[in-house]
Amino acid sequence: MTIASLPAATALLRIASWVAGLVALFLCGPVLTLAFGGVGLHGDWRTASNRPTGLAPAPARHPEAIVQVYASRTFGWRGAFAVHTWIAAKPAHASRYTRYEVIGWRALGGGSALSISDAQAPDAEWYGARPWIVDEVSGPRAEAVIAKLPEAAASYPWATTYRVWPGPNSNTFVAWLGRAIPELELLLPPLAIGKDYLPLGDFVARAPSGTGYQISLGGVAGLTVARDEGLELNLFGLVAGIELRHPALKFPGFGRIPSMG
Repeated sequence: MTIASLPAATALLRIASWVAGLVALFLCGPVLTLAFGGVGLHGDWRTASNRPTGLAPAPARHPEAIVQVYASRTFGWRGAFAVHTWIAAKPAHASRYTRYEVIGWRALGGGSALSISDAQAPDAEWYGARPWIVDEVSGPRAEAVIAKLPEAAASYPWATTYRVWPGPNSNTFVAWLGRAIPELELLLPPLAIGKDYLPLGDFVARAPSGTGYQISLGGVAGLTVARDEGLELNLFGLVAGIELRHPALKFPGFGRIPSMG
């Protein structure tokens, strides 16, 4: 190593130290979530509950069009890091909701992970974890969203590709719908790992809310600046940031503080 190369090596070492420090800080949230019982570590996914939770308005009593976006902690220890998201929609005067989501195991063997079905309750627990409502719209705005949902879902480009990390996964799909349907004004939780996934070569996109933009390196690292998302830093899929429109902090493991769900 020459004398001239020493400053460059020192700078690289300093950057590596900063990145390592940030990763260690970001991991504190999931570790604390696990330590204090924020997620369940026991049980069998084959027998875990998928019962309705009563969060979806009954169609018989609410004839107007309704669109709801749900999030629920993923099963087991992964729940300390991430949530699974999906969209449930009911047109005006319909008797059932339709769920739009991506389910990883369906892609095994080259199948499609995309699921569009009215067979499961719109507000069902996700393998024992109770969901919360991320967003809800009704009336004419919901009708505008519902009109675009089938085409937007059908155009999802990674239906047969699923990667838990860094994506494309279930949260990548819901973020895709948000970008494709501006009327939804979708603000996904920071725990939705995969929402920031962009394929290598596509480094810039609109934020899922449609109110700003994001830069992403394959979902592994990136930055989002938007009216609704605020400022978000993505490091290895873990997101931290600050939200100004509805003041809140965002931190891995904990999500949004204070929570909206």
